[in-house]
Amino acid sequence: VISGLCLSRAFLRVTKQYLPHVARLCLISTFLEDGIRMWFQWSEQRDYIEATWSCGFFLATGFVLLNLIGQIACVSVLQCSSLKRAARVHQRVSVFQTVAYSILWDLKFFMRNLALGGGLLLLLAESRSEGKSMFAGVPSMGQSSPKQYMQLGGRVLLVLMFMTLLHFDSSFFSILQNMVGTALIVLVAVGFKTKLAALTLVLWLLAINVYFNAFWTVPAYKPMHDYLKYDFFQTLSVIGGLLLLVALGPGGVSMDEKKKEW
Repeated sequence: VISGLCLSRAFLRVTKQYLPHVARLCLISTFLEDGIRMWFQWSEQRDYIEATWSCGFFLATGFVLLNLIGQIACVSVLQCSSLKRAARVHQRVSVFQTVAYSILWDLKFFMRNLALGGGLLLLLAESRSEGKSMFAGVPSMGQSSPKQYMQLGGRVLLVLMFMTLLHFDSSFFSILQNMVGTALIVLVAVGFKTKLAALTLVLWLLAINVYFNAFWTVPAYKPMHDYLKYDFFQTLSVIGGLLLLVALGPGGVSMDEKKKEW
């Protein structure tokens, strides 16, 4: 554990300037992939909306166009000055997709969007300053600022996205993957050894993502290609949220912070 802490601190010293930017890029990768896929599958998306809603060619085209614009607009999350706008865009895109594609009761999709909202909460917390004390120069004690609750909410919501990545089969590697990943994500959720646990989980997820979701090895015309690509970028978004935790820490509402008071 001590050696792991030393490694994580050394990693942060080397990467602290550009790690938040890499984290944001990973976080929005699923939106970028959706937008690109929608552009190249324009006619298929339009035909699906037209057949599902019986709304006609022009309304279906407008539906897909608005969705595409919303996906691309999420790139504004890369700019710290646009985080609030990015959160609003994300919310509208999520609601829009839920209605348009009739997937309100798709639990995996619902948890995925909640978890992406958790990543955006961490981004909003990054841009938010701590609450000021009543007396200048005197820190407030025993109180948790809105920023700290946003960090807590972001950590907890990341757990939901990880749960969509669990593989429920009886193979030894899947069982080991689920056990190790669950232990690490619980540490992240409660904020205990958060940076080390998050960094370990990043490396773990990166390895299994490349191994299990290698969509580039499957011909593009096979349905498995799109399925693996979806899982690949979804996992990459998880990694983005965890990298934000590595860069920013768990916040005040965490066991790591409480240990300083004991």
